[in-house]
Amino acid sequence: MFAVYCEKPDNENPLAALVVGERPEPVVPDGWVRVRVTHASLNRHDIFTLRGITGQDTPIPFPMILGNDASGVLDDGTPVVIYPLITGPDRTGDETLDPGWHVLSEKAQGTFADYVVVPRRNALPLPGGLSPLHASVMGTAWLTAYRMLVTKSGLRPGQTMLVQGATGGVSTALIQLGRASGMEVWATSRDARGLDLATGLGAHRGFLSGETLPRKVDAVFDSVGKATWAHSFSSVKRGGTVVTMGMTTGRRVEVDLLPVIVNQLTVAGTIMGTLEEMRDLLGLVVGASIVPAIGDVLPMERAEEGVRAMVEGRTSGKIVFTR
Repeated sequence: MFAVYCEKPDNENPLAALVVGERPEPVVPDGWVRVRVTHASLNRHDIFTLRGITGQDTPIPFPMILGNDASGVLDDGTPVVIYPLITGPDRTGDETLDPGWHVLSEKAQGTFADYVVVPRRNALPLPGGLSPLHASVMGTAWLTAYRMLVTKSGLRPGQTMLVQGATGGVSTALIQLGRASGMEVWATSRDARGLDLATGLGAHRGFLSGETLPRKVDAVFDSVGKATWAHSFSSVKRGGTVVTMGMTTGRRVEVDLLPVIVNQLTVAGTIMGTLEEMRDLLGLVVGASIVPAIGDVLPMERAEEGVRAMVEGRTSGKIVFTR
């Protein structure tokens, strides 16, 4: 079958590790289902895989088909959207706290292919009112953004939130979800193009990266890491929260503990989301008639173009590959 995969990782040149070609069709284990992929979205996790970087305690078994997220069709014709986080079959409670959890393309082959196999519980019926294109971005970026906003931030409608780095997939999702949830949404970007994107998606105000804000905000959402860390802490008010899930500019940061203590700040890390949060996210997107921002749609055969744009930092919203 057709697939986009990594034969051998290359930390220095991830594009050199990308292969567009053929892989064996997947075997379907008991309790799993086969999905014919129609749409699959690109995530920064795919760049990490090409570099050979993993958060797992075991190495990735290369060759590995890339892709965490997808929408598609079961063998019986049922349209589905994939929940990408895999745990034990008897797992109860918060899946993200299971020490053995993994996502597609870490231990199980990913979604950038004609077919992907997933546990039956991970293939959710596609809700009415949500297109397969927009469903394909839900599993990682939008689910992470939903958990940041709804589960971790403690924000209430009418409060002010700041999204650092407006053009990434999680950031654009945060802007749209925050606006739909009744927040005052502010965003930062390195340039005017990013600020135009943010305001076009619903941000009330935009600021250049590092710019002093007119007032402090109730919560800051940071997926950038080192470059924005100091600004995030200087921008949050007393009793506020900084929610972090990314490190695109570096994971080593310095924190002055005095303002954290004196201002009683909460620093919350998060990753992915639960199956129940995924269902709630889908309900919110459909119920609020949110149209997720899609930066580019490419046939999967042109996956290298999308990967190159992400490596070079030229994305504006999510990139989706189609079959």
